[in-house]
Amino acid sequence: MITFLQLLSLFFIASKVDEEDKDKDSKYDLSLYKRGDLLEVPRTLFTHFGIYLGNNRVAHFIPDILPVFTKNKAAIGKMVTNNRLILGVIAKSASVRVDSLADFAYGSEILVNHMDKLCSQPPLEGDEVARRAEKLMGSMTYSLLWYNCEHFVMYCRYGMAISYQTYQFCLTVRKIICSRMNAYLTALCGTGTVLYLGSVTLLNTVPTLLVPFTIWMAS
Repeated sequence: MITFLQLLSLFFIASKVDEEDKDKDSKYDLSLYKRGDLLEVPRTLFTHFGIYLGNNRVAHFIPDILPVFTKNKAAIGKMVTNNRLILGVIAKSASVRVDSLADFAYGSEILVNHMDKLCSQPPLEGDEVARRAEKLMGSMTYSLLWYNCEHFVMYCRYGMAISYQTYQFCLTVRKIICSRMNAYLTALCGTGTVLYLGSVTLLNTVPTLLVPFTIWMAS
């Protein structure tokens, strides 16, 4: 009898044929890329990064839920679809793996060494960049904020594991949470809760005053 986990595994192994065909049929001019280049492609809500190793091979740190359910190397080795990627982020299951340029790009246009314009640190020599990526091959713990694909490539190419898109994301969240409007709303909700409960105690009064005050001071 097929178990639920087996069904779930089969669901992710059976990638959409049209998506795979689209990527396999995509034509990328390999002469445009050299060993150690930092590659960028749009993927889900964020940008995905990789290091070009040469000979149509890209090393990239990518989340993937499939290894949680199966040890089938042939299935895991297939292109990581967006379903597998998103659930891999949630499960924090990821690895540095090597894929073809087409599988890495997932049908998208590729930016090359765009980070050179943003990073104050000069890039390392191409062979050193690729060697760093190759040394990190294998499973690693994934964190959307603290260690993602951008941290990986930034370490390989510039020697420092940072993420510009994570920084921008945290700034946006901070602006939303630490805003005066949010302080007003939090105070209003807290007061409404106290009134609804019909009693004023230390347990409900302190959060009602402290949380809005903290947000207000941080805004």
